Amino acid sequence: MEPLVLIEVRSVALELATERAREYIHHAKASSTIRAYRSDWNHFVAWCATHALVSLPAAPESVSLYLAEFGGLLKPATLQRRLAAIAKAHQAAGHGSPAGMKHAAVSEVWKGIRRTHGAAQDGKTAVLTKDLRAMLRTLPGGLLGVRDRALLLIGFAGAFRRSELVALQIEDCDFISDGLVITLRRSKTDQEGEGRKIGIPYGSNLETCPVRSLRTYLDASGLTGGPLFRPVSRYSRLGPRGLSPCGVALVVKRYAEAAGFDKSRYAGHSLRAGLATSAAMAGVSERAIMNQTGHRSAAMVRRYIRDGSLFSENAAAAVGL
Repeated sequence: MEPLVLIEVRSVALELATERAREYIHHAKASSTIRAYRSDWNHFVAWCATHALVSLPAAPESVSLYLAEFGGLLKPATLQRRLAAIAKAHQAAGHGSPAGMKHAAVSEVWKGIRRTHGAAQDGKTAVLTKDLRAMLRTLPGGLLGVRDRALLLIGFAGAFRRSELVALQIEDCDFISDGLVITLRRSKTDQEGEGRKIGIPYGSNLETCPVRSLRTYLDASGLTGGPLFRPVSRYSRLGPRGLSPCGVALVVKRYAEAAGFDKSRYAGHSLRAGLATSAAMAGVSERAIMNQTGHRSAAMVRRYIRDGSLFSENAAAAVGL
């Protein structure tokens, strides 16, 4: 092969490898994370332009001023994500991060923000077992009520994130003698798609049994494949596509309000948090809760356990007040 031709072949191969590398980098993070980082970075760039500061590469002092300006306006969790976005943008451009805690100008301002405004996140209220029962009593008749019973009970018993719940396919559900096995193909903590199986046992009561409720929904809908939970029209017709994550949140809010709760305190995550908290209140072990929720870190699960044991292991309850 002529040297010039060999160089051209190598050049084409290198271009293809470069394009594939860009594609892999793009898929290294979840699409929602990428959108959030892009939005956060654009916000920082616009702020720098307003103050005639260089955004790339930015100086640590610029990042500290940015934090100081928005410290009382944005939640610490939001600011922390924006620091991550700034760091990622610099990393992608081949620059060192000006947003790291190794820079005193950034770390000291960040510590001050956390101490002044707190670092606790305002999480949604967990739907406990008794709350779920109250919500189920408000279900309407028809296919909508059948679907929502199955959605609420499966979402609760499987401790699913709303994104996981809407991604479920009928083919992921396997009814066995002990209950139901759901194969979760991908999740927030499993972006590589290794997958895991989640066991949903039969409930002791017909009205609150997640396995029987899902079977009833499938029989009533006539579905045999594709997305499991779908929109239901006013004429009780199922849509061809799956529900959106926002659709799950709206279902939870609708029945929370119908049961007399403040719907602003509830969202899709309330089902997942509710299972973990209710299990902790029932004395279920940390390991068993993590097996069901799929948490890789015990830190969040222990928070649910603390919430669940606030009254079951309360010192004030034992002193005879």
